[in-house]
Amino acid sequence: MLRFFAKYKFFGIVMLVLSAIIITIIYNVYTIDDEKTLPIYQPHDVTAQLVDTTVQHVKKYHKIANFSLTNQNGETITQDDYKDKIYVADFFFTTCQTICPIMTDHMVNIQEKVKNDPEIMLLSHTVTPEIDTVAQLKKYAQEKGVDDTKWNLVTGNKKQIYDLARKSYLAAKDTPYTEYDLIHTENFVLVDKKKRIRGFYDGTDPKAIEELMTDIKVLKKER
Repeated sequence: MLRFFAKYKFFGIVMLVLSAIIITIIYNVYTIDDEKTLPIYQPHDVTAQLVDTTVQHVKKYHKIANFSLTNQNGETITQDDYKDKIYVADFFFTTCQTICPIMTDHMVNIQEKVKNDPEIMLLSHTVTPEIDTVAQLKKYAQEKGVDDTKWNLVTGNKKQIYDLARKSYLAAKDTPYTEYDLIHTENFVLVDKKKRIRGFYDGTDPKAIEELMTDIKVLKKER
């Protein structure tokens, strides 16, 4: 018996060490996930170039303003459609040939990953509503494979959309800012169930999209 234990002593020690390492890794992974929290972004926290001067001073209580826009099916979309939802918002236009196609493809990937999760939705605002009519948005949605139950592409009053971009989502830049001139960014904006901004992500960067998906899981754990 002693010879048996002596023969397999080294093997036993190796297995013990490996088991300890695996247990430590698993513990750390779950501990990190449980402890991670997302910031709540205020206009004061964001570079001034992306924030309208009327809200740059705001340091707390910032929320996405109420809105009333029209989606690809001609339906009126308001905050009520996103009540108790976590959602990802962005700004785009259907005739864009630079960053928008990449952003849309990444939004399609997000849609695929959350298609069975009723807590998560998507919202894309056109910045050229004079071009992106309901019919145009519908055509674009069909071409891209948009799921109408998960993702609204919205058009509407231009000033309202621009105000949302600069005063609510903090996702556009221009010099100077006017009612009829706006340059949208590549940012995807993560919004929680209380209409607060919880993250900004480069919609053209696959690694940023992975980070976004991780942060959605973190946000779902909040109570």
